Amino acid sequence: MFLLQMLNLLAPLYFLCLLAVTLSLQLFLFLPDMCDGRSDSVPFSGLLHGCFFLFLLVNTLGNYVLVIWNSPGAGGLSAEVELPDKSVCRLCARVLWDQEHHCFFTGTCISRSNLRSFVLFCLHSCLSCFHALVMGVGFISSNFSLSFCDPLTFLRLLPLSITRFFSGSLLSSHMLVVLMLYLWFTVGLACAAFCGHQLLRISMGPTCYQPQTAEHNVMTWTENLQKVFGKQWLLAILMPQSKPKTCPP
Repeated sequence: MFLLQMLNLLAPLYFLCLLAVTLSLQLFLFLPDMCDGRSDSVPFSGLLHGCFFLFLLVNTLGNYVLVIWNSPGAGGLSAEVELPDKSVCRLCARVLWDQEHHCFFTGTCISRSNLRSFVLFCLHSCLSCFHALVMGVGFISSNFSLSFCDPLTFLRLLPLSITRFFSGSLLSSHMLVVLMLYLWFTVGLACAAFCGHQLLRISMGPTCYQPQTAEHNVMTWTENLQKVFGKQWLLAILMPQSKPKTCPP
């Protein structure tokens, strides 16, 4: 239990540190490198990447806050209350309605009250990681004179960078970018897997903790998705917003 509590504390710090490092590299390395040394002008590609990164940053942080803000169990139900067909999160010590799982990166449980924000958080985190990965690959290509047309280049990059770093021919900032490339790739795949898994479960109907009813059996996958994301799902993708709460059955 102590290890779970420590993980519940350290995982959000890990996410915030990763976000801070990504923001710093984007602002102080990647975007200035796209200006080609000209401080008096910003190319269209740099402006486009900057706007897209700002869009992803706002949506990632916004949905992250909404996941925590709309945490289930706000009504004060204690874990000691015995309710039939309801699960209990031992880490949060509260009864949950339609619980999906406990997310350590947000430090809270995911249920129908914050499921939409969690899926969108995973989506924008995935896009942010792969966008930073593309920017990092462009930065490494221009500074290392490497071509990533060969897939094996990505595998040879780390040992080559470590050798050059300890020989003193590679800057610390460049070594950090190389390490972050692998981290962005791993985290991006994990977020994509979480997002796809949750979308699949939503489209299939009620969660594994929710009893099957005749009403749920006749609902199509589009109706199941609309039940979670609402009719204004496109606006929710473009701008973080809280879904109106519904009382549990």
